[in-house]
Amino acid sequence: MRFRRVSLIALALSWGLLSFASTPMRLEDPAENPGFVHFYNLEFDEALADFSAQLKAHPDDPDAYNHVAQTILYREMYRDGALESQLVSGTNPFLRRAKMEVSAADKKQFNQNIDESIRLSDAILKRDPRDAQALYASSVAHGLRANYYFLVEKKWMAALHESIAGRRANDELLAIDSNFVDAHLISGVSHYIVGCLPFYLRALGSVNGFHGDKEGGVRELQLVAKQGVLNRYDAEVLLAAIYRRERRPKDAIPILQDVAGRFPRNYIFRFEQVQMYSDMGDKRAALDVIGQIEDLRRSGAPGYREICPEKIRYLEGNLLFWYGDLDPALVAFKQVTQKANSLDLSTAVMAWLRLGQVYDLQGRRSDAIEAYRKTVETAPQSEPAQEAQGYISNPYRRKRVSG
Repeated sequence: MRFRRVSLIALALSWGLLSFASTPMRLEDPAENPGFVHFYNLEFDEALADFSAQLKAHPDDPDAYNHVAQTILYREMYRDGALESQLVSGTNPFLRRAKMEVSAADKKQFNQNIDESIRLSDAILKRDPRDAQALYASSVAHGLRANYYFLVEKKWMAALHESIAGRRANDELLAIDSNFVDAHLISGVSHYIVGCLPFYLRALGSVNGFHGDKEGGVRELQLVAKQGVLNRYDAEVLLAAIYRRERRPKDAIPILQDVAGRFPRNYIFRFEQVQMYSDMGDKRAALDVIGQIEDLRRSGAPGYREICPEKIRYLEGNLLFWYGDLDPALVAFKQVTQKANSLDLSTAVMAWLRLGQVYDLQGRRSDAIEAYRKTVETAPQSEPAQEAQGYISNPYRRKRVSG
């Protein structure tokens, strides 16, 4: 949301990168900016058009360049299937995923906008090192560039250096005004991420004077979600992702319901509710949300009418699979894989993998091997393909879970 099989690090580097309108700061709800309304509703082309118009009207505003750059990056993440939440769970699966293929034109436009944002921010800060707007714009620009290096270029150290630069600018802002609630979003994200890193990576952060604090980071995000204005929705989405990672689905569900109500054309918020209810063990509630999604699609609701029916069937089949309802899950996955070529790559490859696993659990070994081979054929370098390779040699096994 701005999320899905993105690792939490990649997600957090650029979630919540809204910016200040002027100095002194004017707190304006982003839901009142048509660009952000489109953005949160996954309408990235429309968002880009609005932000480009705002940039044209305010060519000396570093924030305007950040908005354009952020939208370019997230549009590509959406196209790549990187905003859907399955990729947030677990450790850092995005580290093992092939880098995103961004067009040369989009790369150029992204980099030009980030460069100009930083240039304008630096010029302002030379005149006034305590300019809050410029400090925040600088922290946003460096955070976006860190995300770009992480997701697109797969340059880990460059991403780390940029994230450190962004955090330092944000820390300077908080030193100027520790009561500015929205600035705690980047601080909270940084504390949580570093607190989650393996020891050897935390050591790198410690060298730069930042030790991390998981619980403290969550508290900061909760503060922004409750009292923030500029970054309230970003903090909510981040908290939902963190609660999923920390196996706290009851805490995630009310947040997801809130943002789904505010941005009703963003189907991912409802998809995520299905997973959270499933994690809670509430199969009926999960199926009810799937029914809502299907009703919205059939009625032609904006944001839902374009969803491929097989994508919803995969969501249902995956739920049934984990509850051990293998026969209806098998029917669902067979329907999905018949249309695999028309699905996004992430759904297609996972559908083939799940189909193979169901066959294995039913003792249909030859059918399972064929499905695993289809998994590998669909996305050879993906993590599901690597998993499927193992099951070709050793059948998938797990205990059935009753509904």
